[in-house]
Amino acid sequence: MGVNASHKAPIRRAAVIGSGVMGAGIAAHLANAGISVLLLDVVPASLTEQESRAGLTLKDPRVRNRLAAGGIAKLSGQQPPALYDAAFAQRITAGNLEDDLGKLAGVEWIVEAVVERLDVKQAVFASVESVLKPGTLITTNTSGLSVAAMAEGRSEAFRSYFAAAHFFNPPRHMKLVELVPGPDTKPSVMERLKQICELQLGKGVVIAKDTPNFIANRIGTYGMLTTIAAMKQFGLNVDEVDALTGPAMGRPKTATFRMLDLVGLDTLLHVVDNVRERSEDPIDAAAFARPPELEALVAKGWIGEKAGAGFYRKIRRPGGGSDIETLQLDTMTYAPRSNVASPVIEAAKTAKGAAAKVKALLFTDTKDRYAQFAWHSLKSVLLYAARQIGVVADSVSDVDRALVWGFNWELGPFELWDAIGVERSVQRMRAEGDEIPEWVEAWLAAGNTGFYKEEGQLRFYVNGGEYRPLEEEAGVISLAALKRNGRTILGNSGASLLDIGDEVACLVFHSPNNAIGGDILAAIRQSAAEVSRNWRGLVIGNEGRHFCVGANLMMLLMEAQNGDFDEVDDIIRLFQDSMLTLKRLDRPVVAAPHRMTLGGGVEACLPADRIIFSAETYFGLVETGVGLIPAGGGCKEAAAMAAARAGGGDLQPHVNALFETIAMGKTSGSGYDVQRIGLARPQDRVIIRGESRVSEAKRSVLELDREGYAPPPADARIRVAGREGRAVLHLAVDAMSRGGQVSEHDVRIGRKLAHVLAGGDAAPGAEVSEQYLLDLEREAFLSLCGEPLTQARMRHMLETGKPLRN
Repeated sequence: MGVNASHKAPIRRAAVIGSGVMGAGIAAHLANAGISVLLLDVVPASLTEQESRAGLTLKDPRVRNRLAAGGIAKLSGQQPPALYDAAFAQRITAGNLEDDLGKLAGVEWIVEAVVERLDVKQAVFASVESVLKPGTLITTNTSGLSVAAMAEGRSEAFRSYFAAAHFFNPPRHMKLVELVPGPDTKPSVMERLKQICELQLGKGVVIAKDTPNFIANRIGTYGMLTTIAAMKQFGLNVDEVDALTGPAMGRPKTATFRMLDLVGLDTLLHVVDNVRERSEDPIDAAAFARPPELEALVAKGWIGEKAGAGFYRKIRRPGGGSDIETLQLDTMTYAPRSNVASPVIEAAKTAKGAAAKVKALLFTDTKDRYAQFAWHSLKSVLLYAARQIGVVADSVSDVDRALVWGFNWELGPFELWDAIGVERSVQRMRAEGDEIPEWVEAWLAAGNTGFYKEEGQLRFYVNGGEYRPLEEEAGVISLAALKRNGRTILGNSGASLLDIGDEVACLVFHSPNNAIGGDILAAIRQSAAEVSRNWRGLVIGNEGRHFCVGANLMMLLMEAQNGDFDEVDDIIRLFQDSMLTLKRLDRPVVAAPHRMTLGGGVEACLPADRIIFSAETYFGLVETGVGLIPAGGGCKEAAAMAAARAGGGDLQPHVNALFETIAMGKTSGSGYDVQRIGLARPQDRVIIRGESRVSEAKRSVLELDREGYAPPPADARIRVAGREGRAVLHLAVDAMSRGGQVSEHDVRIGRKLAHVLAGGDAAPGAEVSEQYLLDLEREAFLSLCGEPLTQARMRHMLETGKPLRN
């Protein structure tokens, strides 16, 4: 199902039935997308004590809408946040299924998210159908009940517009939506739902079959069960298993048992029971038997994080702080966590990329107990996933995407199988007596060596024994595919300039963590010169896990510890000059940040003429956390933003606000939240579909070019608050110091930041050059680099990833 120009306009009105965790979360994400949402729940049967004291009755709307209103109220305190901006909660209206049922005739999409019971869902749909407007989309958020069974007894008109749209929790943050048609669902309805979920909600969609627990939960749960079995087979403990089944296997740090604690062991057993009881496959019936260890834990109430204990528990120390203890399954007691180390784990840690890590884990020493555990637990998942082709989904691509998007695996089962070598691994499986699915044997016998291949574009296997093209999503530019297809214009170890079409180039960072060092700065200057000569404009964007975590802190620390401050000065001058080169380029520049965009990453975006934020962008000048201030133009750009906002009026409030943002290292909770912390400009905007960020940035470049782009003047002047404004900021720092909120070193950093943002010793309201502010930045930065306490903060961040307050 591709996306094409014939798609209808976005939906504007929706209803969600059920205001529990999932229902309220889905309503929040619909509101995030600009949709007006009616959130309905049942009418309470009795008053609360608070309602009784207030003299309310069961007829009062505040009582009748209590459940839905409570679901909305809880959104503001959720972690991680369900809303991009707290104000978006105003797009959700609370109601109830008795008084407001008729309002469902005025919406375009109805999402059912009530309790996971077939009879309850069927009763809800019977009520919904009594007021349904023809052509309204109806979906269930079931995690595994039969779509066909839920639609039994409903009219053909209802069934043709009915499907499952299974969101993963939390709905804002989890990318996967499994769409599952019923036997009578119209293809056009599935196409429309796919369009809404992808383009409006920014989700990744896979098409699943109407089978127990669909794709991700079924295969992911199977993987957890086989891991527990392999754990017992090889005599491993909880800490050892989690050390092996996390990043070393291309999976999240939550690995197996931390993930089970987060999901809830009772929830897992529900999934296990659902597959076992509903599947007609005897292999499934055996594979999805309840592990006695899980039953024992649930019986004790140790069901995971929500109960305070599961495979892990947190113990508070008498003097403050806490420790994490691990369950010892043989004695059902807790003990301090153990450190796990071995040559195969170290080999996996040092390998680059998920594919290399897994190969190192499996093949560094095949006789190693840890490697054998990893192989046996992994091969079980690969074989099971292969048996599910044609059962839960038609394509290996849908299975892979479901596990990548739903469980945050770096590689799906078939991508992983390709990475370790299909022929090599199948030979080993045969030798160990494993039964290989017939279609895999036939596929290999036909001369194929993997489940994916590249011929100019990525292709994937679909039922029917042939490769079929992986559909290109409209509005998405794949930088990886462009690089594979030879569209690199220039580059070095840290960054590349790619041709993204229509005479627009894209500067792509690809250093470790996309940290900015000399290689990226060199690529910026070379790219600017190339774009000025031959291109219509420049996009700055990449497909890394994060856009940019800042400057290369290790390099700066080494030079500072060696006392080579001339070298530090050269680095900062180079950084500043590179950012000025971007700002003054005679072609439009548009930045497209995503996820963590911190410190130097922000400074690489602020020179752009426009920033296209992905909704999931965590943007902030956080240098004070390592004892420094922004010195790549960040302070200069903040001063310029303050002046622009003040116009000809009072500058101080705007300087104060940005001083607080930078001094406290504030980071946005989303792309929309950048406005709150003061780092967004009027021309910047946010898109909810992260995959479109480079395409949208390119469109903006072309728009600016068509309008007759002219760069900012090189002699631009910035009005500053001056020495009097600096004194105001100093008072604020001193007040925090007297209140015990900051350390002496924080005061030192704050005073230097105030000096720069206010324009140093300039007169109040003076207009200064950009270079004047850059010189102030650099001087303050160099001074702080020489401070032992700053160097301690830098070391601590590099060693722990956490700020040190000293």
